[in-house]
Amino acid sequence: MTDIVPIRRALISVSDKTGLIEFGQALAAKGIEILSTGGTAKALREAGIAVIEVADHTGFPEILDGRVKTLVPQLHGGLLGRRDLPEHVAQMEAHNIAPIDLLAVNLYPFEATVARGAGFDDCVENIDIGGPALIRAASKNHAFVTVLTEAAQYGEVLAEIAAEGGTSLKLRRRLAGQAYARTASYDAAISGWFAGQRGEAFPERMTVAGVRRQELRYGENPHQQAAFYVNGTRPGIATARQVQGKELSYNNLNDTDAAFECVAEFSEPSIVIVKHANPCGVATAASMSAAWDLALRCDPESAFGGIVALNRALDAATAEKISAIFTEVIVAPDASPEALALLARKKNLRVLLTGGLPDPNAPGVTVKSVAGGFLAQTRDAGRVSRDALKVVTKIAPTAAQLDDLLFAFRVCKHVKSNAIIYAKDLATVGIGAGQMSRVNSARIAAWKAEEAARTAGIAGSLATGSVVASDAFFPFADGLQAAIAAGATAVIQPGGSMRDAEVIAAADEAGIAMVLTGMRHFRH
Repeated sequence: MTDIVPIRRALISVSDKTGLIEFGQALAAKGIEILSTGGTAKALREAGIAVIEVADHTGFPEILDGRVKTLVPQLHGGLLGRRDLPEHVAQMEAHNIAPIDLLAVNLYPFEATVARGAGFDDCVENIDIGGPALIRAASKNHAFVTVLTEAAQYGEVLAEIAAEGGTSLKLRRRLAGQAYARTASYDAAISGWFAGQRGEAFPERMTVAGVRRQELRYGENPHQQAAFYVNGTRPGIATARQVQGKELSYNNLNDTDAAFECVAEFSEPSIVIVKHANPCGVATAASMSAAWDLALRCDPESAFGGIVALNRALDAATAEKISAIFTEVIVAPDASPEALALLARKKNLRVLLTGGLPDPNAPGVTVKSVAGGFLAQTRDAGRVSRDALKVVTKIAPTAAQLDDLLFAFRVCKHVKSNAIIYAKDLATVGIGAGQMSRVNSARIAAWKAEEAARTAGIAGSLATGSVVASDAFFPFADGLQAAIAAGATAVIQPGGSMRDAEVIAAADEAGIAMVLTGMRHFRH
């Protein structure tokens, strides 16, 4: 027994009219009766396609400004009635309910309405009621009904109808699953919006929804599967346009996001180089080219095979320098034609243009899976201003040191804990990341500063005369003492340790300045 179900009657009601006319013409050419509503019916009729208004089919008019037009038994019975049960068939005939074999519905543009900043009432009016009800009904009865929720599905369905005279159970099941995913994400967007209207970051029930942009070759490791989903319009990796290069991997996407979020912290021309999700060089300068030189100087060894993020359009001079070393990804808001022409010589280099920068102060929630659930927290949008700093040592930092301290502390926010950053002249000169001991992070950062100096042909260490930032308080004075030994002359840290007095005394003894932020930037 074949599982092909012929299509004799279709109900079409779409907000997005993409491909509608071609779809309607193809159905009509097969002799399929088309039912439709309002604007969809008008568009089909104007294209010369025979269509029956839903109100004429059901004998019930649209009411309440269109809020009620498809919530009627004639439509839901036509979608939900089982053709293999005699009692269903008898009841449908008794109530003059004609079976509907295909449903094509896409929903009111609620997400787009919210994204453009519409008012409360406008958003509410763009909450679709009849559409999700029809979609759920057709999906439940997928044994007999084909359901489409987006224009991209039209071609596949038409091709199968042309080849088989109807649709297969395999296709109908897949489309039903996609339909339920669409209504689930739609409801998630609505519930999330309502929570936002109440100022509630963590409602009692939280649903995370997204649209798959691409399946990835593998995850962090080749034995893991992975995919990339998008769920918003905040500029960044999710809005990026890849203009050249190989397919992006899971690790490429993760590292590129880390680099771009970090570089967005700075308003002046800046470059961030990331390796394995940690910055290995960050600099702000008068030009992108100069910023690249300083960022690369911090750790040229780790920069090999890294990710480069810019907060300005990529120019030709900077592109020439970046392309001189092996780089996996370059991400920027834009790029000049000359820069793109230069990079085109590197066929495997991925270049992403995002059209903008993510707002580092924007609200949002991040999630992390754990066994049996997930953790949710607001984004670390914290930022310390110069006025908020508290000088706790006998010596106060100079204006130049304050600039470097704030720069280093912003970098700290994007480095895995425990994080120690040495910086000088708005450029990192040593980065210690991800250590279990803060003193070891200070020592590793100091060692990197020495290695960077040696590579650059500079005597001593780049950390000499630098400032140092710590993402959390020093639990003992030994971490600070390691930084002092490396050449740091001022320190920025949150404070709050039981031994703050001991740490401050060590700074005073060494004759360096210390400021407290009162804000921690753990990143795990």
